Amino acid sequence: MTLEDLKIEREPLSLRGKLVEQLRLAILEGRFAPGERLAESRLCEAFGVSRGLLREAMQQLAAEELVVNIPHRGPVVASIDRRQAEEIYRVRGVLEGLAAEDFVRNATAEQRQQLYDITAELHALADESRASERVEVKNRFYQTLIEGADNRVVGQFLVQLNNRVSQLRRLSLSVPGRYPETLQEINRIIDAIRAGDAAAARAAAEDHVRRATDVILAQFPASTSGKGPDQQKEE
Repeated sequence: MTLEDLKIEREPLSLRGKLVEQLRLAILEGRFAPGERLAESRLCEAFGVSRGLLREAMQQLAAEELVVNIPHRGPVVASIDRRQAEEIYRVRGVLEGLAAEDFVRNATAEQRQQLYDITAELHALADESRASERVEVKNRFYQTLIEGADNRVVGQFLVQLNNRVSQLRRLSLSVPGRYPETLQEINRIIDAIRAGDAAAARAAAEDHVRRATDVILAQFPASTSGKGPDQQKEE
């Protein structure tokens, strides 16, 4: 037997994979709110899938901490409380700082230009009517930063954090007056990258996350006992 005999045929994304992808996107876009019950009958009808397939998809999303199974209630969209948000952003700040530093050292000219182009896209989204596009473009910004950093460990942990960060990023970018500040902070990261200053890029990235943390935590009033802002609205 030759090595060629071991080749695995590539197939299009399975129906289960497509379902997981669509459900994940719906949660991250806020179409299903934190704490919202994910009724099987409604979702099976909406997606045109069986209960068995839906339950498999829910198990995957539960492993990603986007869904929580509550006894006698079933699956609900996971919420993030104040303490979790603070912990997530503390780790995010360290990792993104390292990614920015390594991007300066390791990124190719093509990756640098791609990051500059995405930054220009972010500036074009200053109009509030296009606010829904910001999270998707911001995610591409960080994806490019991670790829250019060429640090597999940092990249792995940032990818694992991405779902929870995306939930919080949607919230922070919607705070009135925050987006212009976000653009200024990103500009400082880009300026440091253009200057080839790895230390300044790291400091600017860490400062961006630190400021975003202040905005996020302000959405969790102490009187809510740690409940997320979306839960507050539901009560």
